[in-house]
Amino acid sequence: MTAEELRSIIAAGLPCEHLTVDGDGRHWSAVIVSPEFEGKRPIQRHQRVYATLGSRMHTDEVHALSMRTLTPAEWAAAGKA
Repeated sequence: MTAEELRSIIAAGLPCEHLTVDGDGRHWSAVIVSPEFEGKRPIQRHQRVYATLGSRMHTDEVHALSMRTLTPAEWAAAGKA
């Protein structure tokens, strides 16, 4: 899997205002900014992203994914907007 493929999968299942994905084909890191994260704890945000990946996490197609999940307001407060 490529970074662009992983990015496309996440973007197809989750509305994102910002999304970057980097990695080596098995180990990935992502910064995901979505209004769907409003009012959710970090674990709930990660579960939402995992839901977009479906069985890919279980079949080892995506071995590891480190995430920074932010709401648009958190992103703006970090000076990224």
